[in-house]
Amino acid sequence: MSVDEHILLSPAVTNLRDIGGRPTVDGSTVATGVAYRSAELADTAATTDDALARLAIRTVVDLRTADERAGRPDQLPAGATLLVLDALADLPSGAAAQIPLLLGGGDTDALAELDLAGQMVDVYRHLVVGESARSAYAAFLRTVLDPTRTPVLFHCTAGKDRTGWAATILLLAAGVDEAGALDEFLAVNPAVRETFAPLLQQLAAAGGDPELLRPMLEVRAEYLQAALDTMHEQFGSFDGYLRDGLGLGDVEIGALRRTLRTNG
Repeated sequence: MSVDEHILLSPAVTNLRDIGGRPTVDGSTVATGVAYRSAELADTAATTDDALARLAIRTVVDLRTADERAGRPDQLPAGATLLVLDALADLPSGAAAQIPLLLGGGDTDALAELDLAGQMVDVYRHLVVGESARSAYAAFLRTVLDPTRTPVLFHCTAGKDRTGWAATILLLAAGVDEAGALDEFLAVNPAVRETFAPLLQQLAAAGGDPELLRPMLEVRAEYLQAALDTMHEQFGSFDGYLRDGLGLGDVEIGALRRTLRTNG
């Protein structure tokens, strides 16, 4: 089994990865040390963790909702400033939001009635066309292309969905093809499964079937494909998405591309 060279180990944050190092279609390489992804930074140890300190993070981008942030606020590494960009502020709560309540009440049978995979596909489509998502990802990209604000660490809760689309945007902007972006997207599954293992054990202990929850506790190729298909349908291409969906100009797109590549 090959070693995932993008994984960075820290006792303070899970699912920490450098998105750099992947090849682009024209023979360049995505720059390392510019953009990192992770799960939430709720552990107070993040403020003093040596592994995070070595990354010299200047900006932490939090893509979570207000409720998520209120319950588990970010603990910033020394020298970092916080930028809150709620990518799903305008997404109505679906059945997936009811899962903690269902588990807490022991109503595990109700989970069988939820099409969680279908809901996840809808979320990914919303990440492309939703007004809050487009505003959040535009601001995110403008942060990454600003040399005074990098290195950037961006995250949501588990670091898989909102964060996964953010990483996909960066890789495509750098010139990685969709297959390479999918490889990074799926690479977080081992860390995510480890994170959610206790929840699945809780469901099993309550007499439920853990497989019912699995669609929303992992990433799947069909989820990213739904976002990419929506992007092509609504904006024609990735460049169209950057320009018409996110409102970036040619100068900004060029600066972003240069920032994310080891050369030109």
